[in-house]
Amino acid sequence: MIRSLLSLQLFVVCFIFSWTWQPLKAQDTLSSDSIQAMIDAPTQFTQVPYFTFGKGLGLISPDSVFSLNIRFRIQNRAVFNFNEGDPTNIEGKVRRLRLRFDGFVYHPRVTYVIQLSFTPEDMDWERTQFPNILRDAMIFYKVNRNLTLGLGQTKLPGNRQRVNSSGDLQFVDRSIVNATLNVDRDFGIQAKYARQLKNNFHYVLLGAISTGKGRNFFQEVSELSYTGRIELLPFGLFEAFGDYFEGDLMREKTPKLSIGMTLNQNYNTLRTGGQIGVLLYQPTDMATYMSDWLFKYRGFAFASEFLYRTSENPLTFNEENDVRYVYNGLGQNFQASYLLPNDLEFAGRYTRLNPGEKIRVYEPDLQHITVGLTRYLRGHRLKLQSDLTYELLGAYGERPNLSRNNFIWRFQVELGI
Repeated sequence: MIRSLLSLQLFVVCFIFSWTWQPLKAQDTLSSDSIQAMIDAPTQFTQVPYFTFGKGLGLISPDSVFSLNIRFRIQNRAVFNFNEGDPTNIEGKVRRLRLRFDGFVYHPRVTYVIQLSFTPEDMDWERTQFPNILRDAMIFYKVNRNLTLGLGQTKLPGNRQRVNSSGDLQFVDRSIVNATLNVDRDFGIQAKYARQLKNNFHYVLLGAISTGKGRNFFQEVSELSYTGRIELLPFGLFEAFGDYFEGDLMREKTPKLSIGMTLNQNYNTLRTGGQIGVLLYQPTDMATYMSDWLFKYRGFAFASEFLYRTSENPLTFNEENDVRYVYNGLGQNFQASYLLPNDLEFAGRYTRLNPGEKIRVYEPDLQHITVGLTRYLRGHRLKLQSDLTYELLGAYGERPNLSRNNFIWRFQVELGI
């Protein structure tokens, strides 16, 4: 198994190194005009992928009261699971296929974002049992240079890795901590207030009041979800909003730091993960606390996240005594990377999930140690990625003999405009 794994990894490394097309550096592909457009655009909300009007296919009406920008992206992925005691499991799939529309209507202060997904996993088909195509449908109004309001469905202002676009990651996918404990998309109202205090110190306040049941949830609700987040940037703003894409592609000339803290309180939620997951047998309350740190300087990047979820009654039962539960517990994620002058990036990640006492009989302690290699051909829009994960699955509950170690190797090509 190890020999096969090393051979596959060696093949991918050689493939990435042998790519002869010299990529455009991120500094060359982002003009001062496009950076200013990103700064001025109300969709700097960052719950949705950042964009510039110079990318994708753009249209604007002759009277300049309507604009439309069309973009797409594809993630084609191969996954090899080497599970201890089991045969090798191989997956090949289009992980994500997204189509995005954005622009303004009647006035540049009134903007919109629409994003659709077209693969079964991206539509969450397994849990919803219907083609859940719609991801984002937001209307924004920029009140002034500091305050922006939004209404519709999009990501809540949660942990940094979740609000980063899945197209802006330095590993093939997000961590297991994010997959288990994030607060994801929801329908509601949102607000963002950003201001500079003095010198280069900036702060950002974000808030949301939402249904708490996730995207495209059609039932009536009796309680709501409340989310608040603060971000502190003591050394100034990141170049081109570099705090919302992974890796230091801008090669920050001075040290940049962002500290984020989030609280989400979800009352009478109906799903195992609040906004995500399968339906519970009874509604319950949950609270999620999040803290994240990000540092970038001269091609080096370090990020960490701590997510903690609590619920007084995480277990729910049906008449047959089957159980469905809220995952309460602690998640930790640390990752660091360095970008070489030829746009080849090496990265490492350590992730750990510790379930709470009430669900420990159902969930194991889980650790992931991951090393990754990315070749950026045109920033995050076109890149080759590979990562290798060593998974440590701890014993749990009444099944102490299920402790085992696994390897997961992934390769992905991402293309988008």
